[in-house]
Amino acid sequence: MAVNLQKGQKIDLTKGNPGLKHVMVGLGWDEVKKGGLLGGLFGGGQDIDCDASAILITESSGKLAGKSDLVYFGNLTHKTGAVKHMGDNLTGAGDGDDEQIFVDLSKLPAEYSKVIFVVNIYEAKARRQDFGMIQNAFIRLVNSDTNQELCRYNLSENYNGMTSMIFGEMYRHNGEWKFSAIGQATADDGLGSLIRRYN
Repeated sequence: MAVNLQKGQKIDLTKGNPGLKHVMVGLGWDEVKKGGLLGGLFGGGQDIDCDASAILITESSGKLAGKSDLVYFGNLTHKTGAVKHMGDNLTGAGDGDDEQIFVDLSKLPAEYSKVIFVVNIYEAKARRQDFGMIQNAFIRLVNSDTNQELCRYNLSENYNGMTSMIFGEMYRHNGEWKFSAIGQATADDGLGSLIRRYN
């Protein structure tokens, strides 16, 4: 049974799931309904395009070593083949995961200690969009070999004015993989600004 995590909570992934190798990280969100007569007549502006990315952190430096360790819509597969982004969803419409990132723990070299999952709103400042216009945001981890959901973290705070989100991170500790629900909103404008936190 999947564990529902609270902000800041951590869970053992591999200890409770021996042989766990392939993890699907699903991220989802819905746009808050645009209401009112004027919204209906003139449209509610552009759809909000949220982009999920994975940032691989090296053990030795505790930092992002270079752009090749960033998996996003412009670089869908990590150079090791261990992390794969399944492609960009431009609107977040529909139920379930909006974007998915697969992690093959057996292929991830020991030099990487952490994979951080972030979401930013594409051209947020230019489009005057923020996470206050997003609802039902979540991150979930699934054992993709058995299709068993391991854990889920639903983000429920008010994120008005925030344009990027650090959802959570998988990290290696004493040879085991764990997951931490972070849920930290930031005002970084775009992925380039967000990844500077890890340089």
